[in-house]
Amino acid sequence: MSKGYAGKVLRINLSDGSHKIEPLDMKEARQYIGGRGFNAAKLYREVPAGTDPLGPENKLMVATGPLVGTMFPTASRFNVSARSPLTGIFGDTNAGGHFAPEMKFAGYDQIIVEGRAEKPSYISIRDDVVDVKDAHGIWGGTVFEADTGIRKQLGDPWTQTLICGPAAENGVKYGALFANQVRAAARTGMGTVMASKNIKGIAVRGTGSIEVHKPEGFKELVLALEEEIKSHEQYEGRRLMGTTRILMMADKGGFLPTRNYTQGTFEHASEVSGEKLAAEYNVKGRGCFACTIPCSRIYTIRDGPYRGVHGEGPEYESLGSFTSRLGNNDIEMALAANDLCNQLGIDILSTVGAIGWAMELYENGKLTQEETGGLELNWGNKEAIITLIHQISKREGFGDILADGAFKAAEKLGKGQEYVVAVKGMDLIMADPRGLKGFGLGYAVATRGGDHLRSEPFIELADDPAIGQEMFGAPGATMRRSDTGKGKLISYFEDWCAVIDALQPCKNIMQNMMLLQFPRAAEALELTTGINLTEQEVRDVGSRITTIERMFGVREGIGRKDDTVPKRFTDTPLMEGGSSGSVMDIELMLDEYYTERGWSLESGHPTPEALRALDLDHAVKDIP
Repeated sequence: MSKGYAGKVLRINLSDGSHKIEPLDMKEARQYIGGRGFNAAKLYREVPAGTDPLGPENKLMVATGPLVGTMFPTASRFNVSARSPLTGIFGDTNAGGHFAPEMKFAGYDQIIVEGRAEKPSYISIRDDVVDVKDAHGIWGGTVFEADTGIRKQLGDPWTQTLICGPAAENGVKYGALFANQVRAAARTGMGTVMASKNIKGIAVRGTGSIEVHKPEGFKELVLALEEEIKSHEQYEGRRLMGTTRILMMADKGGFLPTRNYTQGTFEHASEVSGEKLAAEYNVKGRGCFACTIPCSRIYTIRDGPYRGVHGEGPEYESLGSFTSRLGNNDIEMALAANDLCNQLGIDILSTVGAIGWAMELYENGKLTQEETGGLELNWGNKEAIITLIHQISKREGFGDILADGAFKAAEKLGKGQEYVVAVKGMDLIMADPRGLKGFGLGYAVATRGGDHLRSEPFIELADDPAIGQEMFGAPGATMRRSDTGKGKLISYFEDWCAVIDALQPCKNIMQNMMLLQFPRAAEALELTTGINLTEQEVRDVGSRITTIERMFGVREGIGRKDDTVPKRFTDTPLMEGGSSGSVMDIELMLDEYYTERGWSLESGHPTPEALRALDLDHAVKDIP
């Protein structure tokens, strides 16, 4: 067994109450490294096309990477994967905190949950002792209540939990999972999959440790990285504001989604900024396991109607979603809404995607108060927003319409499709692609639906053609309003992101700060595990993960026809701000991307040659 890995896979069958421990497949480790890669490989093999996402045949997989549980800076992440109830394709989400290292200390690189329990339960894993326990008194509780209840029941405050909230229990299609109460693995409805299995959470406690292959060389790499992090120009801003530092930058660039992407600037941006949050509400910093740049923050509201509300975060996506995206200028309401979504266990981006869609429909006279159950859905209506969060989580009133996401809500009502800001059924993040066209292509082709973290081509923000020329031989690749060069940009960054999700350090640091590119990833892998891959072989791992996830979608009918963005981004230019006059040429970008990947330009499917080049011969049969 290579070092770095715990060396075991835990498979739990809830239908018959059994479990078994399998040795980690080291051939698979060499091909996929870990984390997201392990889940992608097994999900493709074990969950056939057409599997009911909320049926017992779907499998919920939790995996982490070889760097986790070591001193490697920011290595604390894990991925949760299943067929998504929100999108029907590859469902996947990622979070940090302390759950993943505890899972490694308990002896597992991956946990696979199969079947369905007879009654509400939770899973307790304490080294080799695995129990499915009665969740009486815990089921139905908020994320925070369940976390406290499980720890109390187990009599161990150091137990680490991964929990779904009441929204997932009620079948909201974008129910999330939470570690350490607020570390959100929120996207694609993985909490709803867990709840469909009658499982409230997974609690892990381990007494083991992780050894590395070359301790001295590993220590040198760790110390070098720590120094680079602390001396980086972004260090202080990230430490004080986390990702909320982005809001004012996005407003200045004219790509801050405002009023459901009808505008790219928000006249109240400074009133809801990360700077204001840090100055007036933050009281303490907090970090994940092994973090040397603790970017999370504890906030509290001292006065006013939301007095006493306190929580962790929010990140930029949450802060911007509950402010500019809904036309709200009250930062305190945004903090209260953030806390409420965390407690109820729902994905903020999909929640706000649905509310923003409804508000635009209402503002344009296409949705009536009679249809909303009496709610006035004008931009920035704080009471209506809070009410809808509660209604969505309970599947009550108009919230029941929104609980399947904006895409399905438009289908149900038979109107408003043009206002849905989603790709493949998943709501977009807080970056208007008319001002960040590489991000837009990333949304269009992301294997889990509209998403930035599958590629996150942050280098585009430099808006510097010299970088594009140096990295890709394409100046437009790193010019944010250029349509050209984006195929090279996105394929490169997709591979890079997949490798990071396999190794499992934090993208904010290792990708955005350019600290773990392919050569250093190869070095880290060899020092930690003894697996020796070339720089190209490491990139091939990233391509392999992305491609097998794509093939999961291909089996469900996904192709070029689905790799698109809402028409407002291709047909309607922004009218003001730093991205005014800009629209996307998505067809040009797709041609570039498929060419770069070696996929079919006509169908958008990987070709047999592309699959075989990545040792994915077993997937060739699934090309339509």
